[in-house]
Amino acid sequence: MIRVNPNYSKIQANYLFAEIASRVKAYQAENPGADVIRLGIGDVTRALPAACVEALEKASREMGSDATFRGYGPDYGYAFLREAIARVDFQSRGCDISPDEIFVSDGAKCDTGNFQEIFDGAARVAVPDPVYPVYVDSNVMAGRTGAPTGDGRYAGLVYLDCNAENGFVPDLPSEPVDVAYLCFPNNPTGAVASRERLAAWVDWARATGALILFDAAYEAFIRDPDVPHSIYEIPGAKEVAVEFRSFSKTAGFTGTRCGYCVVPAECRAFDASGAPVPLQPLWKRRQSTKFNGVSYPVQRAAEAALSPEGRAQCRALVDGYLANAALVASRLEAKGFRCTGARNSPYVWFDCGADSWSFFDKLLREAQVVTTPGAGFGRGGAGFIRISAFNSRENVERALDRIDRVL
Repeated sequence: MIRVNPNYSKIQANYLFAEIASRVKAYQAENPGADVIRLGIGDVTRALPAACVEALEKASREMGSDATFRGYGPDYGYAFLREAIARVDFQSRGCDISPDEIFVSDGAKCDTGNFQEIFDGAARVAVPDPVYPVYVDSNVMAGRTGAPTGDGRYAGLVYLDCNAENGFVPDLPSEPVDVAYLCFPNNPTGAVASRERLAAWVDWARATGALILFDAAYEAFIRDPDVPHSIYEIPGAKEVAVEFRSFSKTAGFTGTRCGYCVVPAECRAFDASGAPVPLQPLWKRRQSTKFNGVSYPVQRAAEAALSPEGRAQCRALVDGYLANAALVASRLEAKGFRCTGARNSPYVWFDCGADSWSFFDKLLREAQVVTTPGAGFGRGGAGFIRISAFNSRENVERALDRIDRVL
């Protein structure tokens, strides 16, 4: 008799954004004429940069000719893209990252969820709280946690509280941990980590033999010159950190799908005897077994996003979303709400002073505005709301006017 993986039954509820979609769908079924404005899920709304579209079109035409057609691509990404990533995203900032340390994928969500597969099932995992749900759920599915504890958490995970007192940047673990997930600029809070705070994390990992999984999917939104864009700006990080990035928010690829992770040659874990084991060969084996790569036209489009023309167009897109975020924060602060994010992030995180799901429902039903309840990101998000700046300026202004009327 075939049996299901029992760890799936531990998952406490629907995936957060599936639950939001379900509630919005139900509301629209009850109110078919409602003009709903979505400021919830972090999905971009602006068209792809022109440079990317031109590259997609050119590469697609290549695929239509026998002379230039391409079948299976390299397992870890085409050299032209890996070289561009290494040069533009890392070497230009003084980070010694080479093309063969970069692994192209279909997005940071997949990579952050999949990377845990190469660790021992007994690895002790730390996550920030509030937390991007994929970090938790993928480890629950893998059997690396105990049962739900009834307060939005799981036995066996180490939760690192993020709150207003620590600027929503977690303090170092006070108990033994093997793997720690960090995300900056943070999803959902929009917080950023200073160079000093990241250096403390790298020093901790080097001293304890732990590994940092660093999600930098939103680095393109950083405008503060003192905030690191990559953990590899910190000396010693290549030994103890894997970094994840995405073209989704940088270049609007949420529907096009391209991202990558960086696994430095010296990055290590340990075997049962305590001997160091390089992680790069393990990730190569995992990807070559379970992943067939990103399509050639999409990789050409990603390469174009890194060209001088593409970078200027991407920055303009990001600047527009940042302007939306600044407007959201200023309007909420004018009403007395305390906000985090906006300056270096497309998200605004604020204390709503109520149950976050009830507040979500209020804004949906009374203002026809979709937000994201903080409770969906863990116990630490209870009482908070995340607003996404991913929409047109006109829609953001309309949504804020509606919110003003109901709050």
